Amino acid sequence: MRFSQVLITIILIVVINILFLYVGNVFTKQKAFTETPAEMINIDDPISTPPSGTSSETESSYFQRSKKSEEYQVGRHNSVTETVKNSEMAVVSVNVIKTQIVRRNTNPFENPFFGFFDYRPYRREVQSIGSGIIYNQEGYIITNSHVVEGATQIKIILSDQRQFEAKFIGSDSILDIAVLKIDVDNLQAAKLGSSSDLLLGETVIAIGNPYAFLIKDSKPSVSVGVISAMDRNFAQDSGGKIYQRMIQTDAAINPGNSGGPLINILGEVIGINTFIFSESGGSIGIGFAIPIDRIKNIANEIIDYGRRRQIWFGLKIQELNPMIASYLGLEDLNGVIVSVVEPNSPSANAGLQRGDIIKVINGNTINSTEDAEVAISEITVGDKIEFKVLRGKKTITIMFSAVELNSK
Repeated sequence: MRFSQVLITIILIVVINILFLYVGNVFTKQKAFTETPAEMINIDDPISTPPSGTSSETESSYFQRSKKSEEYQVGRHNSVTETVKNSEMAVVSVNVIKTQIVRRNTNPFENPFFGFFDYRPYRREVQSIGSGIIYNQEGYIITNSHVVEGATQIKIILSDQRQFEAKFIGSDSILDIAVLKIDVDNLQAAKLGSSSDLLLGETVIAIGNPYAFLIKDSKPSVSVGVISAMDRNFAQDSGGKIYQRMIQTDAAINPGNSGGPLINILGEVIGINTFIFSESGGSIGIGFAIPIDRIKNIANEIIDYGRRRQIWFGLKIQELNPMIASYLGLEDLNGVIVSVVEPNSPSANAGLQRGDIIKVINGNTINSTEDAEVAISEITVGDKIEFKVLRGKKTITIMFSAVELNSK
C-alpha cells in the first residue's frame, strides 16, 4: 500500500513539472510576439541596431542581413532606372483624329438602282496614336510625319497628365519628320545627343507613351536593348518616304511608339523610333530609328521657316544603261549621267557639264537616281554640296552652296 502511494506521488510530481514547463514555454512565445518594434530586428532598416542582450553571433548575423538588404536596395537603382527617371518627362503621347473617305459597298438586291450608285463614299473619323519628344522649352514637339498625316485634330498628353491641343507647324513627309507646337512654357525638353559617334552594341532605351489617352495613364512605357546595326538603308516605300542610314535596335518598339525617343545610357536622344519589321504586328526585336542629327537639321529649318525649303540645283540626271556606257567608254554602270544643266544655275556656275557622270554626292556613293535623291534629301539651304564626277577619264570635284529654289 505504501509502495503505490509513493508511485502516485512520483507521477503527480512529473505531471506538475511538465505543466510548469509547458506554461513557461507559452509565456515566452507570447512575450516574443508582444515585444516593442524598437527591440525587434528590422532587416529593411540598415541603420537599426540589434536588440539588447543578444549574443555576438546573433549580432553579427543581424548586420550581415542588414548589409545585404542595403546592397539590394542600392542595386535596384542603376544607370537605366536613373536615365528613365531623368528622361520620361520629355516624352509625350500624340493622339490624332483623322478623317477618312471610305466607299461603302451596298447590296445590289437592296438597291433600287441595281448597283448604279454602289460604293458610295462617306467620311469617318479614325483615332490614331503615337509618341513624341519635347524638342525645346518653347513647346515644340517632334514626332514622325506618318503619325500626324491627314490629322484634323492633334492632342498632346504630357507625362503629368496635362492635355493640350497641338498646332501642326510643318513636316518633311519624305524623311518622315514632323514638328508640332503646344502653347506651354518652361517644359522639360529632351536632352539631345549625337548620332555621329554611336557604338555597335551600346545600351539604348526606347521610350514611348502611346496609350495615355486610352488607359488614363500618362507614364511612358520603357524597353531596353542595344544598337544592333547602323546605317541601314531601305528602298523608297510606297508612300514616297526615304529611310536611309537608320539605327537598328532590338529594344522593343510596339505600335504607338512611333515618334518616341531612342536614348543612350547618358539620357541623350540619339534617334526617333519609326518602324519595325514584323509579320505579326508586334515587336520581334528588329526596330529602326531616324538618327537625331538628321532630326535636328530638319526640325530647326521647319521651326524657323515653317517648311522645308526646296533646293535649286539646276540639273537633271538619268540612269546609266549599257548603251550609254558603251558609247562613253565606261567600264561599269555605277553613277548617274547629267542630261541637262540649266544656264546660270548653281550647278552650271560651279562648272557641272552635260554628260558628266556623278559618282559621289557629299560622301555618298551614287549608283542610281534613287541614291542621288537620298543623298540630297537632307541638304538644306546654305549647306555645302560636293560632287565627285567623272569627265572623260578624269575625276574632278565640283562644289557649290545650296540655294532656295524661289530665290533664283
